[in-house]
Amino acid sequence: MMNWKIVFGFVLLFSVTVSAGLAEDFSLQYFLEKTSFKTYELSKRERTELLNQIERVLEQAKEVQSRLSRALQGGETDIKYQEGKFWMSKLEQDQSSIESGAQQLKILKEKPIQIAAAVKLYKALKDLSFHLNSYNNMPSFSAYIGDIAPEMELWTDPIFYKLYVLPLAQARSVETKTPTKEKKTEVKGKK
Repeated sequence: MMNWKIVFGFVLLFSVTVSAGLAEDFSLQYFLEKTSFKTYELSKRERTELLNQIERVLEQAKEVQSRLSRALQGGETDIKYQEGKFWMSKLEQDQSSIESGAQQLKILKEKPIQIAAAVKLYKALKDLSFHLNSYNNMPSFSAYIGDIAPEMELWTDPIFYKLYVLPLAQARSVETKTPTKEKKTEVKGKK
């Protein structure tokens, strides 16, 4: 009877250890730690998870944008009409950024080395981050924003830029420099 308990305990301990080792935590903190390395190349799995996390943040931004629009249109805030029109135009810009970001994410999930899509996604995230931080500084809006503004800022600049856009651009730069050197040596050899 005692042997079964010991065996069961080892099996349980082994399964917990293996599952903990297999299930990596791809949280904001995980990616922030990766940005502290001087150079770091994301694995395919990490790249996919980074894009999934950015997609999650874009969905949250979409929800916030929607709540803010309803609040402004429904008169739930103490914003005057003219000022409300200004903020509604900003929210429309946010909607464009969210749609553009979602489109670029779709492209990157299919073709992760598309530099143009990565740069466009970065631009959309940067614009959203700026606007969300602006809204967060308004007492009438801050309750609707929550933690999404600083979180998006972290996902955008240190993480997405440093771990995805910059390495992609550097790889593209090396790729374009190498063929021109090879062509020059071929031309010299033929003369």
